[in-house]
Amino acid sequence: MPALTESIALGRTRTATARKAPSRSLDTLFRTCSYGAALLVLLVLAGILGSILYGGWPAFREFGFGFLTSSAWNVGTEQYGALVAVIGTVASAFLALLIGVPVSLGIAVYLTQLCPGWARKPVAMTIELLAAVPSIIYGMWGLFVFAPLFARYVQIPVSNLVEGMPIVGTLFYARVPSGVGVFTAGIILAIMIVPFIASIARDMLDQIPTVLRESAYGIGCTTWEVVRHVLVPQAAVSIIGAIMLGLGRALGETMAVTFVVGNANRLSASIFDPSSTIASRIANEFNEADGLQLNALMALGCILFVITFVVLIIARLLTRRVKAA
Repeated sequence: MPALTESIALGRTRTATARKAPSRSLDTLFRTCSYGAALLVLLVLAGILGSILYGGWPAFREFGFGFLTSSAWNVGTEQYGALVAVIGTVASAFLALLIGVPVSLGIAVYLTQLCPGWARKPVAMTIELLAAVPSIIYGMWGLFVFAPLFARYVQIPVSNLVEGMPIVGTLFYARVPSGVGVFTAGIILAIMIVPFIASIARDMLDQIPTVLRESAYGIGCTTWEVVRHVLVPQAAVSIIGAIMLGLGRALGETMAVTFVVGNANRLSASIFDPSSTIASRIANEFNEADGLQLNALMALGCILFVITFVVLIIARLLTRRVKAA
């Protein structure tokens, strides 16, 4: 028995001796590559921002702060302003969140709490397939299918109903019920961001320990109470991140919005009227732009970059606040 123990110990010693010592050169190479990858992202981001700012600086210098407050966009007189595009971008993205977030959370809760086992994978796969549809398909469907139906069955009846009413009559009255407008763009964007928010929210709700749900059901909580007091607080940080991801997608979407927003340089209080967004205006005019018009489009891109950056900061602050609570 002692001889067997001695042979085992001797074998372990030989194995340890034969094992190569860690290579410091490989570790240094790995650290350098990781640092270079992170630095490359920062350099690319700084390069993009610098080039956009450089291209848009003549417009900022020419119009000053009035570029942000002016609604003019006249190529003939070379008078440009970003107000209509900025308001259209923010309004369409806000409407997309207002419609898409409740639907996404409802889908996530259904898939994790209420959906039968045999239907969970098909429903989840169907929702995720929406994310694979190209944005131009959403735009074509919105323009040729959804917009005429929306004009006939929603815009015209609602406009006739609210005409003359204070506030509501201004907000939901369509002067030309063509089906395209800010609200239509918000609906299309909501359809596009639902898969992202729903998938992330569903994954986070699935990660919550089952014992928490069973304990809540065990003390007599209803499904609504379990979702409100157990699931949502546990996954709040991830849900906020998913919502901000959807907001970023809605702010920067180009092709689908270009089809259905109307592309009109008009500042209207009605969400049924056509308008324009920063991305749609750049897409429509960039190919033929020159001189100060090109500088104005670059300035619009810089403003969109800043808006996205502000959204990211707000997301960070909300996440920290939820974690602290």
